[in-house]
Amino acid sequence: MTGLASNGFLSIDGADLEYRMIGPSPDTAPTIVMLHEGLGSVGLWGDFPERLQAATAAGVFVYSRAGYGASSPVKLPRPVDYMHREGLDVLPKLLDRIGFRRGLLVGHSDGASIAAIYAGSRQDHRLQGMALIAPHFIVEDISVTSIAGIKTVYETTNLKEKLARWHKDVDNAFYGWSAAWLDPAFRDWDISDYLAYVRVPVLIVQGVDDQYGTMRQVEIAQEECYCPVDVTVIAGAGHSPHREAQAATLEAVTEFAGAALRDDRTLAA
Repeated sequence: MTGLASNGFLSIDGADLEYRMIGPSPDTAPTIVMLHEGLGSVGLWGDFPERLQAATAAGVFVYSRAGYGASSPVKLPRPVDYMHREGLDVLPKLLDRIGFRRGLLVGHSDGASIAAIYAGSRQDHRLQGMALIAPHFIVEDISVTSIAGIKTVYETTNLKEKLARWHKDVDNAFYGWSAAWLDPAFRDWDISDYLAYVRVPVLIVQGVDDQYGTMRQVEIAQEECYCPVDVTVIAGAGHSPHREAQAATLEAVTEFAGAALRDDRTLAA
């Protein structure tokens, strides 16, 4: 697909996925495809995609997975392998549909895990690198404890109303995510084996105060990857450094993108 509209929906596997295309389309420039967190959506990225586009001059494609934002809802409960399904089945089709020719994946939390599954499951010559913000490769106690806590907050405070600004079916988004992570079977979820097969440079951006994961996630990538792994650790940031420390995160991702795509004349110096 060339000449993508600036926003709209793509139909993939029976689901209508909302998207935004910022800057040049994939047929004219490298493309940064952004994959949101477990409670994220197109809108919840805030202005980070626009800032990233301005800093790199690459096109930036942002979409909401099924069950999030204005995209089609999903049947609950989600299977515990939902991230595998996204990385192995949905993402390849989406990249083909948008006419992805060359560029990067930028993922946050669940989105980072999905990106890692994709990159470790195939050698895609179009992919030049991936930036992973607060990724999960295994399930840690802190993850489960924090998600159990946020479930209580969701059910007893106005968090549901706040999240409803960003999701057409907020219960579908929240319980689709939280129920999978809190399923006892999910404790065995582990995608570290995929990392040995990643053949592109990797950037990991990790907040020191991440309430959903520890530096063990970074250590796993360093232990398992044969590809270059750059790490940016941001003090004072938690699970969403692109919101909590936007300038530092933007600088790290922009520098990484510049190195990964430095041979492309359409990329800003």
